[in-house]
Amino acid sequence: MEKIISDAVKVAVRGLYGLEIDIVQLQKTRSEFEGDVTVVTFPFVKAARKSPEMVGAEIGAKLKETCAAVESYNVVKGFLNIVVSKSCWVDRLNDIDGRDLSAEGVNNSDDAPLMMVEYSSPNTNKPLHLGHVRNNLLGSAIARIEAANGWKVVRTNIVNDRGIHICKSMLAWLRWGNGETPESTGMKGDHLIGKYYVEFDKHYRAEVKELVDKGMDEEEAKRKAPLIVEAQDMLLKWEQGDEEIRSLWRRMNEWVYAGFDETYKRMGVGFDKIYYESNTYLVGKEKVMEGLEKGIFYRRDDGSVWADLSKDGLDEKLLLRTDGTSVYMTQDIGTAKLRYDDFPIRKMVYVVGNEQNYHFQVLSLLLDKLGFEWGKDLVHFSYGMVELPEGKMKSREGTVVDADDLMDEMEEQARVTSEELGKLDGLSEQEAREINRMVGLGALKYFILKVDPRKNMMFNPKESIDFNGNTGPFIQYTNARINSVIRKAAENGVNIHPVDMDVVMGEKEVSLVQKLGDYRNVVKQAGEEFSPALIANYVYELVKEYNGFYQGTMILREEDEKLRNMRLVLSRSVGKVITAGMGLLGIEMPERM
Repeated sequence: MEKIISDAVKVAVRGLYGLEIDIVQLQKTRSEFEGDVTVVTFPFVKAARKSPEMVGAEIGAKLKETCAAVESYNVVKGFLNIVVSKSCWVDRLNDIDGRDLSAEGVNNSDDAPLMMVEYSSPNTNKPLHLGHVRNNLLGSAIARIEAANGWKVVRTNIVNDRGIHICKSMLAWLRWGNGETPESTGMKGDHLIGKYYVEFDKHYRAEVKELVDKGMDEEEAKRKAPLIVEAQDMLLKWEQGDEEIRSLWRRMNEWVYAGFDETYKRMGVGFDKIYYESNTYLVGKEKVMEGLEKGIFYRRDDGSVWADLSKDGLDEKLLLRTDGTSVYMTQDIGTAKLRYDDFPIRKMVYVVGNEQNYHFQVLSLLLDKLGFEWGKDLVHFSYGMVELPEGKMKSREGTVVDADDLMDEMEEQARVTSEELGKLDGLSEQEAREINRMVGLGALKYFILKVDPRKNMMFNPKESIDFNGNTGPFIQYTNARINSVIRKAAENGVNIHPVDMDVVMGEKEVSLVQKLGDYRNVVKQAGEEFSPALIANYVYELVKEYNGFYQGTMILREEDEKLRNMRLVLSRSVGKVITAGMGLLGIEMPERM
């Protein structure tokens, strides 16, 4: 509808004033004025050499004459309010009802531009936690949204499987593990390894305290504590290829990967390609040495290799240490090289927290200098931290909120709330359990994704599970209500068919059709801004408006067959848009609740 009116305005302005325009400013007409769509006429005033009111009146008259979609118009100052003909709203509703929203915007051609989205990026010394949950949900949603906007999307994960933190867990397991395994303990592998990461820190802090009590400076004590010295020795042996250390490393990592896979599957996220830093850091070193030979980087007297970015407004960045070992930046360069070899990347998106903003400024410049076509335009999807009412989480101290435990809690909270409200009465135990899973995880995902990703957020599990307000369960329940209406219509022998063109819609119905028509624009904007929150909050506003319609309008009890059919088509279309929008967020819709 907006495109029809926009195109008609362009033609009218060209004919009236000889003015060629690319963009027409349209907005929904304010509730205190008559109209559906408002055209802002101020941009045409200078060319017309007339008052805004006169310009509006002339364009309105021209539209009334040339555009069948315009039933009437009125002018308020520089705003042209257009009343769209009722038949156009019927036509739009039938169009929406007949569309396959899951396929819209998707480009399956071989030459579709390729976007790579990196998210998750876990360490293999601990389980996934609440911070990873936000990362994974954002990354996965962005991948779906960009695919709905015509990109071919490759979802990637870079696993930090090497370094001193890995050695800490390995050493602690050797010291205090007594050979226990996931099988012998019944623990997920990532939980088992995380247990020993915490164990290392506990003993390490005790050693540091003991050295400080004996008179040693605290910083020196942290460097000389026997455990950290042994862990560093283990890392050195790993880098030298010691087979005994490497064998233990492979074994413990496999435990972790199996645990991660369970968590990812339950969370509903996945990857097309996984990279491992143990494979990328050497490639990064080679690329840095190549840059050194070309004069892009320089070597200091101590043998370390640096990039001087002062001309770019930044500082100098270490790329290789004096002993030749790599840093995170080097590993990211190596990963970029492998990815570039594997895929024809047009755009690269890194989903990483905002504490790494500077890192990605530097990485973008370095990749550009090294010749990666997408380097300068890489996107760092920088999101804020997620906290709990109790405060920040600390992995070393074992105070993180484990992702698996959180999902357990959300499903249990969904069960308790549903039982209190009697929403699952009459369902089998298996059906109720499956709905509780969908509702619990839907509440978690929606609560996290509805927030502007750039902002820090406070996650409150109990608030998220509410069946009222801006929550996942509220949206899921409304969708289940729509399913119930459609189901009852079928049970009563009502055949739903395209809306008759002579049906006159009421104000609430027209408003809902307008809202439905915004869906593609919202998906497009969410893709441009990398913001799943836009879709989440659009769906909530749609649901809120539908509930107002539902409460005040007869649907199945409407005696006028044409009106009843129109309202059923409208309800079905709302359900389709809710399901499509929530699907882009990775949220499942229970058939009934």
